[in-house]
Amino acid sequence: MQRRILAQISYSNKLNNFRFTKNAFASYKTQNLNLSGDADDSLYSDVPKPRRDKSERKPYPTPMKVLIQRAKAEREARKSQPVQLLEHPPANGLLVPELVPVAHQVYSAYQSLLSGLSKLVKVIPFQRCRFCSEVHVGHVGHEIRTCAGPKSGFRSATHVWRKGGVCDVVFFPECFHLHDRVGKSRVVHCEKDSVPRLPAIVELCIQAGVDLERYPTKRRTKPVYSIEGRIVDFDSVIENDETERNLILKDDHHIKPNFGAKNDGSESSSNLEKKGDWVDQSNDQEGKDLRKLSIRTMDSWFEMISGVKKIMEKYSVWTCGYCPEVQVGPKGHKLRMCRASKHQSRNGLHAWQEATIDDLVGPNYVWHVRDLNGPPWENNLKRFYGKAPAIVELCVHGGAPVPDQYRSMMRLDVVPPQRDEVDLVA
Repeated sequence: MQRRILAQISYSNKLNNFRFTKNAFASYKTQNLNLSGDADDSLYSDVPKPRRDKSERKPYPTPMKVLIQRAKAEREARKSQPVQLLEHPPANGLLVPELVPVAHQVYSAYQSLLSGLSKLVKVIPFQRCRFCSEVHVGHVGHEIRTCAGPKSGFRSATHVWRKGGVCDVVFFPECFHLHDRVGKSRVVHCEKDSVPRLPAIVELCIQAGVDLERYPTKRRTKPVYSIEGRIVDFDSVIENDETERNLILKDDHHIKPNFGAKNDGSESSSNLEKKGDWVDQSNDQEGKDLRKLSIRTMDSWFEMISGVKKIMEKYSVWTCGYCPEVQVGPKGHKLRMCRASKHQSRNGLHAWQEATIDDLVGPNYVWHVRDLNGPPWENNLKRFYGKAPAIVELCVHGGAPVPDQYRSMMRLDVVPPQRDEVDLVA
């Protein structure tokens, strides 16, 4: 009996010692991870991570369970009421009234941003890699080995720098223009050459209420109907009949078209062009002050981003889960042009999913440089360097103040070591 009690006591002591050593090792491991600056640390969570694997799909902004529940609810509502008049815009073909001025602000900020960037790139040294999308602000490109372009293995992933342009600062993907976003919401494969393409942010502004002569769009005054999930517009049939009757009456009475209206339109367009030239000249005069130009460009950037986020809450934007293709509208197009991972199983079709602000306006992140004329960044010291969007980096070097939301990302409170101090901090 005593031997059995002693055996149980020794076994319990061994078990307690094992648990203590396991907990101590776990706490020591977490302390070492936090001190070494692991990616799980909250201090470095805002620094952009390297580019993900091309074979992986983009994460869903909305969880899949929520999407399935939403689809089931829509299917049940469609069965209970097959014919219904859509009430809420923009699903019924009407504009959202409170977003029309926001769309005009976004479009004007987009134009101001492009004009400001075109001037900043000429003054501040800006470079891009010849084989990949990496960019750098400074006279000498960095030596950080992150190139993923063709034959990067022969160069040990080093970049080959050349002068960059405006299109390298911010990525504005293009999409197909929809003349009728509700009546014909999809572009098929045979229409790929006939339907024009334009920047997706401009298409979003057009669908939200901006009217451009180059890209006409249909504006409705009455909502459409949904019959078993299909959109039917009875008012368009009535309008077509009325237009045909008016054309017949005009042919009978031999009414000649009024060319004066066209001349007035041409005069108004010429006046607008003169006004636009005057505005460009005034902007050139104001652009001499680099600091004011940088501040105005950064304000346009934040105004555009905030407005796009508001519009995307109502107007749907889709992106491919494997490639950067974007489509603005109720549905994605059906062109077989995807060449990303697993496109053979989809017959070249895109794997459409809900888009985010980074898919519509892609900021190109760069390494933050404090001195444009300083030595290039060392590859072994990259964990001490911060990052920022290329447009923010350009504006900061132009004299604009550093935004508060990018201070921790740029690591302004970290003093990077010199090149001869690599062995001391490695």
